[in-house]
Amino acid sequence: MSEEGWGEVLLSTSTPRVGSGWTDTGESFDTRGLKKRARKATRPVPIPPVLVRLVREHIKEFGTAEDSRLYPAAQGGGLLSKEYGEVWKAARLAVLTESEAASPLADVPYSLRHLGVSLWLESGVSPAEVARRAGHSIAVLFRFYAKAIHRNQQRANEQIERALEADDGE
Repeated sequence: MSEEGWGEVLLSTSTPRVGSGWTDTGESFDTRGLKKRARKATRPVPIPPVLVRLVREHIKEFGTAEDSRLYPAAQGGGLLSKEYGEVWKAARLAVLTESEAASPLADVPYSLRHLGVSLWLESGVSPAEVARRAGHSIAVLFRFYAKAIHRNQQRANEQIERALEADDGE
């Protein structure tokens, strides 16, 4: 990541918790390649300047785990889904109003991914670029985010009008 401007996170593996009985190593976490990609494939994810600053501040204050993870468990290793859920619940209570916390707003961490993809679409980023950044196919993007895409209809109409008016002026 550069000091200023956009950064990039390079994803290379996933490490789901599957239980020690389901791994070859006997560990609870199984390191795998990225979903629906070649085992050694990577996926770059651009991150905006505000997130670059937050990640840098976090690393400066807390460092990283030996394997470069930003959020290791207190005793080392990967966070258990139970621990992650407890931290998420506490964070929601700390930052949301009482009525927001009682609502389904960001009720699970995955909600942030959905929010991010919806924000990109509503900001006018092309669906092909949103799909690439999210690691989706275009078909998956349209299936799950059709509402966000549809809400852009007025903006799309205005863009088309401007383009047509510009052509009329030539």
